[in-house]
Amino acid sequence: MDLNLHKTTKIILVIFCFGIAIIGFMLKLPRVFRHYDKELHAAFYFFAGAFLNILFTQKKPVRHLIIFILLFLFGAMIEYAQAYSNKFFHTRIHGRFDPEDLWFNTIGLLAFSACWIVYYLICLISKSGVDKDKIH
Repeated sequence: MDLNLHKTTKIILVIFCFGIAIIGFMLKLPRVFRHYDKELHAAFYFFAGAFLNILFTQKKPVRHLIIFILLFLFGAMIEYAQAYSNKFFHTRIHGRFDPEDLWFNTIGLLAFSACWIVYYLICLISKSGVDKDKIH
């Protein structure tokens, strides 16, 4: 799937969305959402994986893997930044480093990857089926 956007437009869109995400992750969740923190982590990383794969992969597994790794590293950096921000600002604007959040980030990424692999395989199978029809 390709949105036919110019590469600069895609990069600006990603920077804007991840800028908002960074701000969102650095602030404490409103009390009403705190019981759903882990689910929100998984959902964010599922949809972030989908967003970036739609923009950049063009059905290329290596690009998918790079996006997976970069999102995992982004999640780890956010967790460290949350812990550091409490020391830096001398006030508690967020919680602490939580390894469970990293685990749920990974669950979201793995869930999207499973969907992406199914999509990728369907595309491969349908492409090979079309090619066989052209030969005969």
